[in-house]
This record gives sequence, C-alpha cells and structure tokens, in this order.
Amino acid sequence: MDDSIGSRFYCCFRCRKIIAAHDHIVDKSFVAWRGRGFLFSHVVNVVEGPKADRLLISGTHMVADVFCGDCGEKLGWKYEKTYEQHHKYKEGKTVLAKSKITNAFDSTFY
Repeated sequence: MDDSIGSRFYCCFRCRKIIAAHDHIVDKSFVAWRGRGFLFSHVVNVVEGPKADRLLISGTHMVADVFCGDCGEKLGWKYEKTYEQHHKYKEGKTVLAKSKITNAFDSTFY
C-alpha cells in the first residue's frame, strides 16, 4: 500500500476506538458467533476477561473474551492455550468478530 494513503485499521464498531491493524491479520477464515471472524497476531486497546476452557468449532481451547478498552463491547476472544499440536499457532492470538469491528484509515497509528 502507498504510504501516502495511510494504513488500514479496524475499530470497535460501537465507539470507533482503534483495535487492530490490517497488517496483523493472520487468518480471515474464522467463525465467531454465527458470523465471520479474523485472527489477529496483535491487538490494542482491549481488556481481557477471565481465562476458561471453551468448546469451539475446532475443539476445546483455553480462551479469554476480549472487550473494547473504551466502551466495554465484547469483540472476540484470545487463545490462551490450545491442547492439540496443530492448533498451537493460535496461542496468544485474538479472534475479532467481523460484526464487532469496522474499517478505519489512520496513518498515525504506529
């Protein structure tokens, strides 16, 4: 992308606080709450809830829900621990529901 245009970011759909950069998307093929979700390697301005084992489509994982740090909207979850070797790449990464984020352009994010 041309640096003069700016970078692409995702914001909380409710309060528009920047949550993640497009460049940090690892996978766009996740399912989150009956809809599409994106797996991000890095997110900002979020608060994590308590860790708990949860049965997801891909099996049981230890996750923590993530909420917008400004308005408290539930945005997705963070993989804290996976129990199968082929899911280890998810650990430490965050799924954000597409329905809970919106696009933003801001060249001053990083």
